[in-house]
Amino acid sequence: MIKTLLVAGRDRQRLSEIVQIASRFGLGVLLARLGLERVPNDAAGDDDAMTLPRRTRQALEELGPTFVKLGQILATRGDLLTPEWVAELEQLHSSAPTLPFETLRPAVEAALGQAPETAFAAFDPVPLAAASMAQVHRATLGDGTQVVLKIRRPDIRQRMEADLRLIAELAALAETSSAEARRFRPRELVRQLAQAVLEELDFTSEGRNADRLRADFAQEPRVVIPEIHWQWTSETLLVMDFIEGVPPRDAATLRAAGLEPAVIAALGADAVLDMVMINGRFHGDPHPGNLLCLPGNRIALLDLGMIGHVSPRRREEVIAFVQSLSSADPEQLADVFGAWSAGSGVARDRVQAAAERLIARHGGGPIKLSAIVADLLPLLRDEGMTMPPDLLLMFKALMTIDGVLQAIEPDFDLASAMQRASLRMARARLSPDHWASVLQALAWELSKIGGDAPRLVRAVIRRLDQEPVDAPHADPSRAIVTGARWIAGAILAGAVMLAVAIVLR
Repeated sequence: MIKTLLVAGRDRQRLSEIVQIASRFGLGVLLARLGLERVPNDAAGDDDAMTLPRRTRQALEELGPTFVKLGQILATRGDLLTPEWVAELEQLHSSAPTLPFETLRPAVEAALGQAPETAFAAFDPVPLAAASMAQVHRATLGDGTQVVLKIRRPDIRQRMEADLRLIAELAALAETSSAEARRFRPRELVRQLAQAVLEELDFTSEGRNADRLRADFAQEPRVVIPEIHWQWTSETLLVMDFIEGVPPRDAATLRAAGLEPAVIAALGADAVLDMVMINGRFHGDPHPGNLLCLPGNRIALLDLGMIGHVSPRRREEVIAFVQSLSSADPEQLADVFGAWSAGSGVARDRVQAAAERLIARHGGGPIKLSAIVADLLPLLRDEGMTMPPDLLLMFKALMTIDGVLQAIEPDFDLASAMQRASLRMARARLSPDHWASVLQALAWELSKIGGDAPRLVRAVIRRLDQEPVDAPHADPSRAIVTGARWIAGAILAGAVMLAVAIVLR
């Protein structure tokens, strides 16, 4: 079926490559399970449960960055995939050989409008690092500032867009052909993939992410976000400050650099939890390669192409989730599960049973997030429930930072850090800045009501004048009460509007 998929002529060669790679890694049975291929009966033995996840991961790596990104998204779906699949997909890495700079030069000169040797006081043509989407070089600005140039690989956008078109076709086919595939909601998964890929391909998106996070941490000088040099930055080229530091891999290395692991751990936890619980946007992958520890027990956040967002409603749900576990309240936890699985068609008694099982295992004790999530995702999968993708990315980020900080400070307690974050969240909600925006929105709505108040009052008076009180079934008291309510509402709206205007002034 996959071989007869109708695609544009420009994508047929890529489809042929996908089929060949899938066949080489023996993925025919997997494609058949997704309704994308038919395999002979005697080939059923190829589906070795011990090797299929590994062969799938190897095939995705060979297929390139779009498929690697798809696998990384699937690796967060412990609510759908079994642990052996998640463990294998978590090993996905997108690597690529370095390119000679002369191969990149035309794109760089087009982005800068001049040669890099002219634009910068110094430029190093030897790459500092390379990945599947981009290659990094060092340079020096005229004022002596050390920067790095992140250069998008030639033609990578066209190849990845072709992959996205093909994956979208395959997802639609799988969703109509396989009940097992429908459980993954493949078309929704492809939309998430396309959004992530297109954002990472546009380096101005990463630059804006850096600016927003820097603004979020404007009052915390110990959290460093690289400065973006917008005069040189475009969709294909990102120029930002070069930051040198120590990755947080182990305590001994940090101590050797004159840093305090306990202080770094507390700061890292506070920074990530503030991003999630207060600011509503967070680094999607805070592993040691994307974090650096700097002199003065500071930390720097790098590689900001993947930023997650948490809505105010989601933040409330996460707080309720933690509170229900701390207080061992299965009813509150069931309400959270119900909100997360809305539309899945799971009966309330199953949701309640899942909540009671998690409370029995983790309720009333210390909040060990990694252990809780490790039990939570299989539990949701067994009960037929799913978790919203934005929450999965958030939990993955929290588990990643928990593992990083445990490595440098074994006594680190994420539960205490979450309690500190909840206090900061409460203070943020009580701050004048928070209430100024709320009152502005309220004033706008009340201004519309206030503008209609005179008309409403006149309409109520006319209604009272015209009401036939002596009608057979008329209730004079009801008409008077209704009119009084309208008048009181109009007066109250005007009073509140005036009060808000005074407060805002």
